[in-house]
Amino acid sequence: MSQQAESCVIPCNLCGGAEVSILSNKSRSGKPLRTVICRSCGLVWSDPRPHDARQFYEDEYRISYKQAYRPKPKHVLRAGHVALSRFEKIDRLLSGQKAVLDVGTGGGEFAYLLQSLGHRVSGIEPNKGYADYSIQEYGLAVQVGFVQDAAFAPESFDLVTIWHVLEHTEDPGSVLALLRSWLKSDGMLVVEVPNVEATCQAPHSTFHEAHLYNFNVVSLRRLAKKQGLHEAWHLISRDGGNITMCFTSQKPPVEGSDESVIPGNYEWVSRIVLGHSNLRRHLTPLPYMRAWQRLCRSLAERRETGGAKNGKALLDSLYASLLQTHAVAKR
Repeated sequence: MSQQAESCVIPCNLCGGAEVSILSNKSRSGKPLRTVICRSCGLVWSDPRPHDARQFYEDEYRISYKQAYRPKPKHVLRAGHVALSRFEKIDRLLSGQKAVLDVGTGGGEFAYLLQSLGHRVSGIEPNKGYADYSIQEYGLAVQVGFVQDAAFAPESFDLVTIWHVLEHTEDPGSVLALLRSWLKSDGMLVVEVPNVEATCQAPHSTFHEAHLYNFNVVSLRRLAKKQGLHEAWHLISRDGGNITMCFTSQKPPVEGSDESVIPGNYEWVSRIVLGHSNLRRHLTPLPYMRAWQRLCRSLAERRETGGAKNGKALLDSLYASLLQTHAVAKR
């Protein structure tokens, strides 16, 4: 690669490397944000940190992204549809009644769906407004705070899910190790993160302040492996924007190298990110499909939230078909 080697303030969370290249100097908001890539393993992160993470996620994050301290009806509806899509991805892991932990519960829509299906669900959410809403509206058992401060006994859960949270953490490796400690010996961990290789978004929107780390399949797999977690399967969303990866703490019969250095990943990720341009993006159907989908979603939300009394009523209506299907299957 022709990129110049730079030093970093924060060592690489995967391999400990201190030699990086700069991928971007601006966030999607246009503010300064130095995003670097490790030249040894290809992990991408914000260096230095753009904010005090605890203050940001406790107080500012929801206001910044949702303009609300508690979810509005349209937010509940959107998150409810997302919850259904997440359930489809992990339905195979939910046979019988499971003890489930959902990390980053948000407004509680996914946790409420699993609870409605008969699972024993616990949650963790740092934003007090959203956490209180999920407790009051859906009767969920949610600890208000950060995952690093949560109190659960070792081997408490059959399934732990962490949807679009790991990229927000200051030390994703230690978070994965903590989640592993809460898993039963045959438990599963499901992690979903944005894909740094994605080209479905505008180039200037690739990096922003809220995402402290950026992963591709290889770097996520290897970071988890360092913490004793082994990939069972993974999915990439249709538009390439998200990675969903399922891990087990049980060692597979054939195990590869434990080295943190990932040959070629730095070059691969750099080439994709630096080669992503508006021209290339607009020569694909993705931006036009996204604009159409946003319009359709907006019209549907107005229709579906018009007579809603509260979030619970919205979700009960949205989840009714799935709950009925599962009730029939149990007979």
